[in-house]
Amino acid sequence: MGIVLIWSLVMILTRWISHKRRGAISYDSENQTALYIRMLDVRVRSQVGFEPEPRGSHPYLYVDFRTLHSRPQSAGPVSARNVRRLLSFQRYLHSSRFIRGIPASNPLGYLLDDDYTGQAKLMLEKVGNWNFDMFLFDRLTNGNSLVNLTFHLFNSYGLIELFQLDMVKLRRFLVMIQEDYRSQNPYHNAVHAADVTQAMYCYLQEPKLAETMTSCDLLLGLLAAATHDLDHPGVNQPFLIKTNHYLAALYKNSSVLENHHWKSAVGLLRESALLSHLPTEDRLNMEERLGSLILATDISRQNNYLSEFRAHLDKRDLCLTNGGHRHFILQIALKCADICNPCRPWKLSKLWSEKVTEEFFHQGDIERKHHLEVTPLCDRQSNSVANIQIGFMTYVVEPLFVEWSRFSDTRLSQTMMGHLSLNKQGWKEGRDKQEASTSRASEEQRTSAAKDSNSKELPQGSKRS
Repeated sequence: MGIVLIWSLVMILTRWISHKRRGAISYDSENQTALYIRMLDVRVRSQVGFEPEPRGSHPYLYVDFRTLHSRPQSAGPVSARNVRRLLSFQRYLHSSRFIRGIPASNPLGYLLDDDYTGQAKLMLEKVGNWNFDMFLFDRLTNGNSLVNLTFHLFNSYGLIELFQLDMVKLRRFLVMIQEDYRSQNPYHNAVHAADVTQAMYCYLQEPKLAETMTSCDLLLGLLAAATHDLDHPGVNQPFLIKTNHYLAALYKNSSVLENHHWKSAVGLLRESALLSHLPTEDRLNMEERLGSLILATDISRQNNYLSEFRAHLDKRDLCLTNGGHRHFILQIALKCADICNPCRPWKLSKLWSEKVTEEFFHQGDIERKHHLEVTPLCDRQSNSVANIQIGFMTYVVEPLFVEWSRFSDTRLSQTMMGHLSLNKQGWKEGRDKQEASTSRASEEQRTSAAKDSNSKELPQGSKRS
């Protein structure tokens, strides 16, 4: 009976929290053009001409296909995500009673769940290893890789103490980030965010960065990595534009996803009040710099950043004592971390490649189903994982990492370039074998068909004779 009463109370509280947050748009009175819309809780209503759509109507996408179809609004069941968030936060609130007695040497032992111990803890001791297996770490932490990794990095850098962060607020903020990534996405999910954060940490450990980056740079670099794809819908910008999605209209078809990731991150920072103790000017400046980092991950602006990076290296005028130059290098580092999968060991790289291609092909399937023009990259009928990866490595990854190696000629850079070369060759060999196998199968089919045709013609000839 007691358990039933407790669960009923949890459900009531969850519905109340969901009601209070759903449909709320955080409005920044100091910047009247900024609307922080989070796709987790917000649907633009009829005053701007969009039909609201119940969450969960598309397993991989939570987008409004107002030009394709509409569904009736329904209350639906209480979100399991909100239940998990509430239960998690209640546990952390309980832990907060002992915050004042936490030893500075090991705060994680008090705040992190039991899954932090054992093998997961051992893995974190080698978090700077480029061979770090984020898939394994995610399994060892029961799907909490992003929370545990980011909290560990904040602690190891001393950022919690330096910025006087409330550890319960920080934990709640990280939980909300992880929950706002969509686990249904094969690729753009919290595990990818954790992997990018780990890569960013590796780059921040490189001598040129480790010697010059300030505490604020480190904080923003890790925050940007953890939130750079926040609430990603699992489709690309052109898809949102051609389906007249409200985010495309809101951000005027420019860096739509990246703007949404940034504004979602700012919304969570404010909701958690993680930085509320800082002066307003400092807090707003950090939000702007966070946005500048996340916006740099827009792949359509790749050539702009690459050209500027190459020009700096040619002129040898990068000076990391200059705040602007440090911020630019942080942008480049985040861009590298975001697309570093082809530079990982083959076992990890191949798995990431298969996951991102699965997400691409799912978008193509939706486009074909709704009679939209199928994005070439997303067409499973005319493309393959190998072809996509070879093209991606050749035209996107390799040019950027060649310049990064010029900037930071270290063992890590050499390792990444070595993996990139081996992985590219691996995909080429796999593609050649597949093409050869397909060619043999086609030749066998033609031979078999010819034999069948001849066998049918012989009796007819004998009859004529």
